[in-house]
Amino acid sequence: MEKVLITGVAGFIGFHAAKKFMDNHVSVIGIDDLNDHYDPRIKNKRLEFLKKNYPQLFTFKKVDITNKKKMESLLKDKYRAIINLAARAGVRSSLDDPWVYFQVNTMGVLNLLEWIRQYQQTTLLIQATTSSIYGDNRVPFSEDDRVDHPLSPYAASKKASEELCYTYHYLYNINALVFRFFTVYGTFGRPDMSIFRFIRWIDEGEELLLYGDGEQKRDFTFVEDVVDALYKGLDFKGYDVINLGNDNPVKMNYVIKQIEDHLGKKARIDRKPRHPADLTSTCARIEKAMKILNWTPQIKIDEGLKKVIEWYQKEKAWVKKVKIEKI
Repeated sequence: MEKVLITGVAGFIGFHAAKKFMDNHVSVIGIDDLNDHYDPRIKNKRLEFLKKNYPQLFTFKKVDITNKKKMESLLKDKYRAIINLAARAGVRSSLDDPWVYFQVNTMGVLNLLEWIRQYQQTTLLIQATTSSIYGDNRVPFSEDDRVDHPLSPYAASKKASEELCYTYHYLYNINALVFRFFTVYGTFGRPDMSIFRFIRWIDEGEELLLYGDGEQKRDFTFVEDVVDALYKGLDFKGYDVINLGNDNPVKMNYVIKQIEDHLGKKARIDRKPRHPADLTSTCARIEKAMKILNWTPQIKIDEGLKKVIEWYQKEKAWVKKVKIEKI
């Protein structure tokens, strides 16, 4: 049976990617260091789900991709692809500890590429980056736009990972497919992301922390659409960068209003000034994804929010215990 290696498998997108591959009868070797960048409780819940529902297809190893000794033994094996979703994410947090962002997001990718080059057992790396790379470019963002003005260490570290992928493709003919994610949300989401936080805060009557006036737009992309693209990328050859967005940006105020309506509760908003590292608006041009992968997003924001809120209400007994920091 074919197998893939997924790094960051206990993370939000890594968890859904593992489900997608195993639902299509591809076995998954999943690794994660289970760090406490956000509450590990939700990471453990994701792992618990994968182990319970895919006992024959899923293998987990607690490993940090920056640990050369432990990673090297894994990379000697043969995989159809390595899907690198291990990362330190978050724009504002990267200002507090930029060193760890570059260690994981850049040096971690270099480690993977070096091992692929050395052992020649795997020919494809699928690398996750971010719409934050675009900085203050005009929307919609195209893969051909200049991306040499990142506004945060997070964006800069991800841009560096893209350049490494191209370099190793050019020098060593390693196939590298780079996906730029646009504000991914969904069930089992990250508690440091807006939608998870907004739902909890509104439901519990806590003050909702909002940076800016709420008129900023985000191209919210449902996680099941994103992992569909990851799966479709398995046969990719060469090097390319592809946007994965919903192509339908909405204002943060709109998202808050939809959550209020679904929960039947009113938000109490604590407004803060816009953070200089936050983008004013994001919107993806997705023609390349349509052409190369025959991919289009299927789930619009209203449907996606409904799915997340239904999941939240079903799992509230443990979800309400997940720690949320107001940063």
